[in-house]
Amino acid sequence: MPNFTKKEIIQEVSDRLGVTQTLSSKMVHMVLEIVARELANANNVVVRDFGTFETKIAKGRPGRNPKDPSKTIPIPDRAVVKFLVGKALKEKVARTLPKVRARDKNKA
Repeated sequence: MPNFTKKEIIQEVSDRLGVTQTLSSKMVHMVLEIVARELANANNVVVRDFGTFETKIAKGRPGRNPKDPSKTIPIPDRAVVKFLVGKALKEKVARTLPKVRARDKNKA
């Protein structure tokens, strides 16, 4: 399955802006650090037409010990990040259905 990596994002930002990869890398890392900081402070991060990163509570639940499935262990509440897709991104991705089908067919 093809992945587009952070390294490739840095390269594309560098190429599009005509800046060095070092500067491009600093910019990409800075944006990711800002997003992570805000999520860690329980703030949502909204990127218009792209989506919203939200902090939510995953409710605690009983779990099973894999070494002894007869024992129940409590899994406590925890903070998690959810991503809600923006309208423009949702519409753009919806048009890729033939590509996704072809990719998944090649995996099988």
